[in-house]
Parts: sequence; structure tokens; C-alpha cells
Amino acid sequence: MTNMVQPLLSLRALSKRYCSKSGGKEVLKNVSFDIFQGEAFGLLGANGAGKTTLSSILAAVHPTTSGTVLCDGISIYENILGYRHMLGFCPQKVQVITWLTVEQQLLFAGRFYGMSLLTAQKRADALMERYDLTAYRNEEIPKLSGGYKQRVIIARALMHYPRFLILDEPTTGLDPQVRSQLWAEIKALKKEGVTILLTTHYLEEADALCDHICILHEGRVRLVGVPVMLKVAYQRTRLEDVFLALTQEGMPNEEGE
Repeated sequence: MTNMVQPLLSLRALSKRYCSKSGGKEVLKNVSFDIFQGEAFGLLGANGAGKTTLSSILAAVHPTTSGTVLCDGISIYENILGYRHMLGFCPQKVQVITWLTVEQQLLFAGRFYGMSLLTAQKRADALMERYDLTAYRNEEIPKLSGGYKQRVIIARALMHYPRFLILDEPTTGLDPQVRSQLWAEIKALKKEGVTILLTTHYLEEADALCDHICILHEGRVRLVGVPVMLKVAYQRTRLEDVFLALTQEGMPNEEGE
């Protein structure tokens, strides 16, 4: 496990409210937790729990309504461009420029982050080899299978050597073999020191990959902890059973509310 001393990221009393003509909705409520350098942090919750909204805030796509996010102890909003440069984001829905090939997608990402063409080409070649994409370098993304599309998105997010990688439900809809391959890649990235935020519906995925997990329910933090310790504390053999117990209607959150 990572030597956890100073958090890479700290969320402090973070809330998010979307306004509408009908009055709006608060989708995140006073969320606080830490993510440490080199760990995989799992964000779990049912549909509508606030996982995607929270990952979008951490990806600097959406602002908070209140509260803040600290990176190395400093608010990300003091240098948002610098923060964006240190993160890679793999959104839940594959978003690409459809007429660009696999190689062009990666080169575009590298150049966007200020790489020289030569440096971007070397990095793209290395990532295409790593993710078994070399044979598809001249293919447009819509022609690829779901598993290969996801590999391209991960490779694109890694082009600029990010310290922090956000994976928003990366294995949803993939067959078990491809999912297993992506698990192996996530474990490899952890060994390389990349910090990962993983949002997932698959409890066995979080159990296998994550050093810490956070269970969100109706926009609030129910619990943050180490998967194996949670199973012991709640006398369950599966993380899924812990999750179900903590998300029952009326169950208190970690603040006792």
C-alpha cells in the first residue's frame, strides 16, 4: 500500500447545486475526503448518487457551488490551468473527434498539452504499443470495438504523463475478458505512481483494485475506508453486502445525519 502521509487531493465541504425553473437540486452535499498519491480511490454509489458530478468537478469540468478541492494543500482554483495539466480524464461516454484516426487522436492530445511533435509521436507510439493499438493506428475511432475505444481514451488521457487519472465507469458494457485486461492496466498504472479515481458500479472491481473507497448515497458520503477493513467491521464477506447495508433508506451517514 502507498505510504500515505500528505494527500494529493483533499475535498473539503464540497457541495453542488443545479438550478432550474422548478427550484433546482442539490446533488452533492458537504462531501469531504482525501486521495493519496499513488493509490486507486474508488467512488461507489447507485445511479443518481452524485458520482459523475463529483468526478466532473475533480476533472475541472464543472465548478463547485460551495467548498473546495485542494491539490498538494492549495486550492485547484488558484491555478486551474496548472491543475488541469496534471490530470487525465476518461469520461463515462467516449468523446472523440470522429474523423481523426487513433494515432491522430493521441498526437492531438500531446500537442494540446504543449508537447513537440517529435515528443508526442514517441509517446503515442509507446502508448499504442502498450495498449495493443498499433495495428489500429490508422483506424477512425467509431470503427473500433468498445474495448479498443476504451483503450484509446485511456491512452489519450495518459499522453502528457498525468499525476492524477480519473476513470469514470471505464468498464461498463465491456465483456469480462476486456474488463480483466483493463484491471491489469489500472494495477500497472498504480505501480507507476499514477493516482487513480475510479467510479464504478461493479463492487468486485472496487474490491480488487482500490486502496480506499467512498460510498456516496443521495449526494452524501456514507463512508470512506479500506475495502478489507470494511468487510471485517461490518462482518460481511463481500463488499457488495457492505454497500447494500450502508445505502438502505434511513441509514446514517458518516456524520451521523
